[in-house]
Amino acid sequence: MSHLSLGDQSLAIYIDGSCLENQNVTEKTPAAWGMVIVTGDNGLGKGSGEIVEEMWGMVTCDPDNQEYIGAEVGSNNTAELTAFAMALRWLLIEGSGQNAIIYTDSQYAGNLATGNWRAKANRTLVKSVQDLWRETSSLRNLTWNHVRAHRGHRWNERADHLANRCVSNQQPVPLTFWKPGQR
Repeated sequence: MSHLSLGDQSLAIYIDGSCLENQNVTEKTPAAWGMVIVTGDNGLGKGSGEIVEEMWGMVTCDPDNQEYIGAEVGSNNTAELTAFAMALRWLLIEGSGQNAIIYTDSQYAGNLATGNWRAKANRTLVKSVQDLWRETSSLRNLTWNHVRAHRGHRWNERADHLANRCVSNQQPVPLTFWKPGQR
Protein backbone atom coordinates (compact mmCIF):
# COMPACT_ATOMS: atom_id res chain seq x y z
CA MET A 1 0.00 0.00 0.00
CA SER A 2 1.45 3.34 -0.98
CA HIS A 3 0.39 6.80 -0.01
CA LEU A 4 -0.49 9.53 -2.44
CA SER A 5 -0.52 13.20 -1.67
CA LEU A 6 -4.09 14.33 -2.12
CA GLY A 7 -4.36 17.80 -3.55
CA ASP A 8 -7.60 19.52 -4.43
CA GLN A 9 -7.38 18.06 -7.94
CA SER A 10 -7.25 14.43 -6.77
CA LEU A 11 -10.18 12.07 -6.68
CA ALA A 12 -10.93 10.09 -3.55
CA ILE A 13 -13.22 7.09 -3.94
CA TYR A 14 -14.66 5.43 -0.85
CA ILE A 15 -16.05 1.94 -1.34
CA ASP A 16 -17.75 -0.65 0.83
CA GLY A 17 -19.62 -3.91 0.51
CA SER A 18 -22.46 -5.46 2.46
CA CYS A 19 -23.97 -8.91 2.83
CA LEU A 20 -26.75 -9.44 5.35
CA GLU A 21 -26.45 -13.24 5.58
CA ASN A 22 -22.70 -13.74 5.34
CA GLN A 23 -22.85 -17.45 6.30
CA ASN A 24 -23.40 -20.42 3.99
CA VAL A 25 -23.52 -18.02 1.06
CA THR A 26 -24.70 -19.01 -2.43
CA GLU A 27 -25.25 -17.28 -5.75
CA LYS A 28 -28.69 -16.30 -4.38
CA THR A 29 -27.34 -14.61 -1.23
CA PRO A 30 -27.94 -10.85 -1.58
CA ALA A 31 -24.82 -8.69 -1.42
CA ALA A 32 -24.34 -5.07 -2.46
CA TRP A 33 -21.71 -2.38 -2.85
CA GLY A 34 -21.62 1.38 -2.31
CA MET A 35 -19.28 4.06 -3.61
CA VAL A 36 -18.73 7.75 -2.88
CA ILE A 37 -16.52 9.85 -5.19
CA VAL A 38 -15.11 12.99 -3.57
CA THR A 39 -12.89 15.87 -4.72
CA GLY A 40 -10.87 17.97 -2.31
CA ASP A 41 -10.79 15.29 0.40
CA ASN A 42 -7.87 15.37 2.82
CA GLY A 43 -8.35 11.71 3.81
CA LEU A 44 -8.71 12.45 7.53
CA GLY A 45 -12.32 11.28 7.79
CA LYS A 46 -14.00 14.51 8.81
CA GLY A 47 -15.91 14.82 5.54
CA SER A 48 -13.76 17.37 3.77
CA GLY A 49 -14.29 17.90 0.06
CA GLU A 50 -17.35 17.64 -2.11
CA ILE A 51 -19.18 14.58 -3.37
CA VAL A 52 -18.98 14.26 -7.14
CA GLU A 53 -21.18 11.18 -7.35
CA GLU A 54 -22.62 8.34 -5.30
CA MET A 55 -23.33 4.89 -6.72
CA TRP A 56 -24.51 1.54 -5.42
CA GLY A 57 -25.67 -1.79 -6.75
CA MET A 58 -26.09 -5.49 -6.18
CA VAL A 59 -23.40 -8.12 -6.66
CA THR A 60 -24.19 -10.04 -9.83
CA CYS A 61 -23.61 -13.81 -9.75
CA ASP A 62 -25.37 -14.65 -13.02
CA PRO A 63 -22.87 -15.18 -15.87
CA ASP A 64 -25.60 -14.27 -18.39
CA ASN A 65 -26.06 -10.81 -16.84
CA GLN A 66 -24.08 -8.05 -18.60
CA GLU A 67 -22.95 -6.74 -15.18
CA TYR A 68 -21.34 -10.06 -14.28
CA ILE A 69 -17.61 -9.75 -13.50
CA GLY A 70 -16.98 -13.11 -11.87
CA ALA A 71 -18.73 -13.29 -8.48
CA GLU A 72 -19.85 -16.85 -7.82
CA VAL A 73 -21.67 -16.07 -4.56
CA GLY A 74 -23.00 -13.07 -2.70
CA SER A 75 -20.73 -12.37 0.30
CA ASN A 76 -18.96 -9.54 2.08
CA ASN A 77 -15.79 -10.38 0.14
CA THR A 78 -17.44 -10.46 -3.28
CA ALA A 79 -19.26 -7.21 -2.41
CA GLU A 80 -15.96 -5.52 -1.44
CA LEU A 81 -14.26 -6.75 -4.62
CA THR A 82 -17.22 -5.68 -6.76
CA ALA A 83 -17.09 -2.21 -5.17
CA PHE A 84 -13.39 -2.04 -6.05
CA ALA A 85 -14.18 -3.03 -9.65
CA MET A 86 -16.92 -0.41 -9.90
CA ALA A 87 -14.56 2.30 -8.63
CA LEU A 88 -12.00 1.32 -11.26
CA ARG A 89 -14.65 1.23 -14.00
CA TRP A 90 -15.82 4.68 -12.94
CA LEU A 91 -12.26 5.99 -13.20
CA LEU A 92 -11.86 4.51 -16.68
CA ILE A 93 -15.10 6.10 -17.87
CA GLU A 94 -14.34 9.44 -16.14
CA GLY A 95 -11.06 9.48 -18.02
CA SER A 96 -9.51 12.71 -16.70
CA GLY A 97 -6.18 11.25 -15.69
CA GLN A 98 -6.37 12.93 -12.26
CA ASN A 99 -4.57 11.25 -9.40
CA ALA A 100 -6.96 8.90 -7.61
CA ILE A 101 -6.99 7.02 -4.34
CA ILE A 102 -9.47 4.29 -3.44
CA TYR A 103 -10.32 4.00 0.24
CA THR A 104 -11.65 0.69 1.52
CA ASP A 105 -12.11 -0.90 4.91
CA SER A 106 -11.26 -4.27 3.32
CA GLN A 107 -7.57 -5.11 3.27
CA TYR A 108 -8.68 -8.29 1.50
CA ALA A 109 -10.07 -6.36 -1.48
CA GLY A 110 -7.22 -3.85 -1.66
CA ASN A 111 -4.45 -6.41 -1.52
CA LEU A 112 -6.12 -8.75 -4.00
CA ALA A 113 -6.99 -5.93 -6.42
CA THR A 114 -3.39 -4.78 -6.61
CA GLY A 115 -1.90 -8.28 -6.75
CA ASN A 116 -0.19 -8.03 -3.35
CA TRP A 117 -2.05 -11.17 -2.25
CA ARG A 118 -2.88 -14.30 -4.23
CA ALA A 119 -6.51 -15.29 -4.51
CA LYS A 120 -7.53 -18.55 -2.85
CA ALA A 121 -11.21 -17.96 -3.63
CA ASN A 122 -13.19 -15.69 -5.97
CA ARG A 123 -10.45 -16.15 -8.59
CA THR A 124 -12.48 -15.04 -11.63
CA LEU A 125 -13.72 -11.94 -9.82
CA VAL A 126 -10.21 -11.15 -8.54
CA LYS A 127 -8.79 -11.49 -12.07
CA SER A 128 -11.41 -9.03 -13.35
CA VAL A 129 -10.52 -6.53 -10.62
CA GLN A 130 -6.77 -6.96 -11.18
CA ASP A 131 -7.22 -6.41 -14.94
CA LEU A 132 -9.15 -3.21 -14.21
CA TRP A 133 -6.46 -2.10 -11.73
CA ARG A 134 -3.69 -2.61 -14.32
CA GLU A 135 -5.62 -0.76 -17.02
CA THR A 136 -6.59 2.14 -14.76
CA SER A 137 -3.14 2.51 -13.18
CA SER A 138 -1.57 2.65 -16.65
CA LEU A 139 -3.63 5.80 -17.33
CA ARG A 140 -3.30 7.70 -14.04
CA ASN A 141 -1.50 7.76 -10.69
CA LEU A 142 -3.59 5.34 -8.65
CA THR A 143 -3.30 3.91 -5.16
CA TRP A 144 -5.49 2.54 -2.40
CA ASN A 145 -5.60 3.07 1.33
CA HIS A 146 -7.13 1.08 4.17
CA VAL A 147 -9.51 2.87 6.55
CA ARG A 148 -10.83 1.28 9.70
CA ALA A 149 -14.51 0.37 9.49
CA HIS A 150 -17.14 1.90 11.72
CA ARG A 151 -14.80 4.47 13.26
CA GLY A 152 -16.76 7.54 12.19
CA HIS A 153 -14.83 8.20 8.96
CA ARG A 154 -17.53 10.21 7.17
CA TRP A 155 -17.13 9.07 3.57
CA ASN A 156 -16.39 5.44 4.50
CA GLU A 157 -19.54 5.48 6.64
CA ARG A 158 -21.47 6.93 3.69
CA ALA A 159 -20.27 4.14 1.36
CA ASP A 160 -21.30 1.64 4.07
CA HIS A 161 -24.74 3.28 4.27
CA LEU A 162 -25.21 3.06 0.48
CA ALA A 163 -24.23 -0.64 0.41
CA ASN A 164 -26.43 -1.51 3.41
CA ARG A 165 -29.45 0.33 2.02
CA CYS A 166 -29.01 -1.32 -1.37
CA VAL A 167 -28.76 -4.87 0.02
CA SER A 168 -31.87 -4.13 2.14
CA ASN A 169 -33.72 -2.86 -0.96
CA GLN A 170 -34.09 0.65 0.52
CA GLN A 171 -33.22 4.03 -0.91
CA PRO A 172 -30.32 5.79 0.84
CA VAL A 173 -31.05 8.66 3.17
CA PRO A 174 -30.24 11.92 1.33
CA LEU A 175 -26.86 13.29 2.38
CA THR A 176 -28.40 16.41 3.94
CA PHE A 177 -30.39 14.23 6.39
CA TRP A 178 -27.86 11.45 6.90
CA LYS A 179 -25.46 11.11 9.85
CA PRO A 180 -22.38 8.83 9.97
CA GLY A 181 -23.23 5.48 11.53
CA GLN A 182 -26.83 5.64 10.27
CA ARG A 183 -27.75 2.50 8.40
